[in-house]
Amino acid sequence: MKQKFNHQLVTPILLETETINGQRHYVLEDGVTKLKSVTTLLGEKLDKTALLEWRQKVGEEEAQRISNQAARRGTSIHNIAERYLLNESNYSKGEMPINVESFLPIKQALDDHVNNIRGIELALYSKALGCAGRTDLVAEYDGKLSIIDFKTSRKLKEERWIESYFLQSTIYSMMFQRLYNMEVNQIVIMITVDHEKKPQLFVRDRGLYVDRVLEVLKG
Repeated sequence: MKQKFNHQLVTPILLETETINGQRHYVLEDGVTKLKSVTTLLGEKLDKTALLEWRQKVGEEEAQRISNQAARRGTSIHNIAERYLLNESNYSKGEMPINVESFLPIKQALDDHVNNIRGIELALYSKALGCAGRTDLVAEYDGKLSIIDFKTSRKLKEERWIESYFLQSTIYSMMFQRLYNMEVNQIVIMITVDHEKKPQLFVRDRGLYVDRVLEVLKG
């Protein structure tokens, strides 16, 4: 059964995107200031040794194929989630069945834990942090206002592998709090995993990661 979500949406900020030297940037409302995306900035700052070793192990061509497939899948599942959260009846229309199936664990988590939505695919930025981006969802998770991020994976994740997920969501929480003057101290990572009926859920206090965010961004 489909959950009907309550919407208490904040006024969105309209940011254009621009690709500069192959990197996504967000153009602020002044039309002049351009900030790197959160994912781009973290990608530059964090250790990529494990990723490079994986690409070398499977070969560059296979690594690129897997990455492209994952990107397409991720985009599809995010689109399904956005329509579902907007209470659209045909939220899965036009999507590949395999991607609709992959959405089901996230759907269950949304139905069980989420309501009172403040923003969906909400643009955020911080000149102080030097980056901008779009957070998947700002809503109450078990009654507590949270930044909620959707991920896809071919296998179950260990927490030590996904530091970037926690840092990304923490950055979004800091941006949201500054822009909208609303405290959002919880971050939630929802991962739909191949061949798993339940999602991996990581619910954390964003205070655990603020110092690390500042350390990484200043590095």
